Amino acid sequence: MSFKEELRKKTGEIEEIIKEYLPEETGFQKTVLEAMNYSVMAGGKRLRPMLMQETYRMFGGEGELVHPFMAAIEMIHTYSLVHDDLPAMDNDEYRRGKKTTHAVYGEAMGILAGDGLLNLAFETAAEVFTIEVSPRTARALQILSRKAGIYGMIGGQVVDVESEGQPLSRDKLNFIYRLKTSALIESSMMIGAVLAGASDEEVAAVERVAGDVGLAFQIQDDILDVTSTLEVLGKPIHSDDKNNKTTYVTLEGLEKAKEDVEKISENALETLRSLKYRNEFLEELIRMLITREK
Repeated sequence: MSFKEELRKKTGEIEEIIKEYLPEETGFQKTVLEAMNYSVMAGGKRLRPMLMQETYRMFGGEGELVHPFMAAIEMIHTYSLVHDDLPAMDNDEYRRGKKTTHAVYGEAMGILAGDGLLNLAFETAAEVFTIEVSPRTARALQILSRKAGIYGMIGGQVVDVESEGQPLSRDKLNFIYRLKTSALIESSMMIGAVLAGASDEEVAAVERVAGDVGLAFQIQDDILDVTSTLEVLGKPIHSDDKNNKTTYVTLEGLEKAKEDVEKISENALETLRSLKYRNEFLEELIRMLITREK
């Protein structure tokens, strides 16, 4: 089976896992449930749950222990996009080639759908305790909480919002990228490793791999914002420009950005290969993410 076929098959399996944890669209609060499901099912690469599952498998993890966390990380990622697209933030009308949640359901429902997904994520992750109550499941929940919060993704978002229209140092930009983008990727891969019983040293190495993957992924995003088209990308291009955002490309130039993506991703793969476990699909997935066209 080719990598592309394997990717399609695994993405389909992850879709089914996520669907299991989505709410039924009934009751007086039906609108918010519809908006939440619309947001999650509007497409996407399912990259974070896939990285989690493949890291879990790399360290010998088997079974469904990882499933609640796979659904939870996708809910957290989705809620962040729903809020990101709001008029108060990036004010985007399209994402993944479809209307954004607030464009379909209105601004108030966009806020509530994001809130709903964040809460549902932790309710879903906590379902792991019906399978196993142990130090590893507790630690996985701690990682999920921390990396999604003020010391992770939200912290990065805050600095990003406050920095709009201002010149940024490379250090500050790296800080934003490492928190805003890398944190959830770190969370995904670390949780996979922790649930499979990896050692502290191995989990720390996985965190470094994921940090580099996230950084390279975000720089590639900046490159695509300049070089791609709306049709290929599925979301507005030159939106960084429109929002007066300092990006890796505006700071370092296109060529240097491309070189750095290569260097950082090679670093990630080198660290991954230094572990005594291998997962060729995971290595290929990381390569694909960083050289992606959309």
